[in-house]
Order: sequence, then structure tokens, then C-alpha cells
Amino acid sequence: MRYAFSMQLKVGCKEKYLQRHQQIWPELTELLKSYGIANYQIYLQPQSLQLFASFEAPADLDQEGLKQEHLMQKWWTSMAPYMLTKADSDEPQSSELSEMFFLN
Repeated sequence: MRYAFSMQLKVGCKEKYLQRHQQIWPELTELLKSYGIANYQIYLQPQSLQLFASFEAPADLDQEGLKQEHLMQKWWTSMAPYMLTKADSDEPQSSELSEMFFLN
């Protein structure tokens, strides 16, 4: 199954956000893979600083379990200075996107 969502980067944080993802923690990539996540991509719309992310994962992906993983929360805390987060946590604010078209 394909998942897609958008997030918001803060002004002046593009380079730091890019750098952090170029140096992503190997243990984080392993965690994501252990949940069945693959082909994870993030794109930036440069004028609005909106991030678009998509990945493939099983239809029964345990998103709540992943959110509770200590390593996932540690990553979010490290990324919180660069993007908008939920009011009660360092989890990025995100909006799920609905697939409108796919050409395979």
C-alpha cells in the first residue's frame, strides 16, 4: 500500500533539514524497514516550504506502534527545530493525502 502526507518546514531550515536526512541514523532506517516501510521519499515545494512524503508499507502498518518507538520520538525531537510539530509533542504536524492517480 502507498501512504502519502504533507508536512511544513520552518523558514530558514531547508539546508539543515536536508543535511539531517542526508545523515539519517542507520538505526532509524532499520526501524522503519522493520515496520515494512520501503521506498520512502520526501520532496520540498520551495516557495511554500511544504514537504510531501510518500512510502510503501503493508496495509496493516502499525502506525501507532511506530509513533511510540523511543527511536522515532528521539528523531522527532531532533527534527522539531526545523518543522511545525503538534502542540503536545515533537511529532511533525502532518496531513494525510488521498491518492488521486497512479500509473504503474
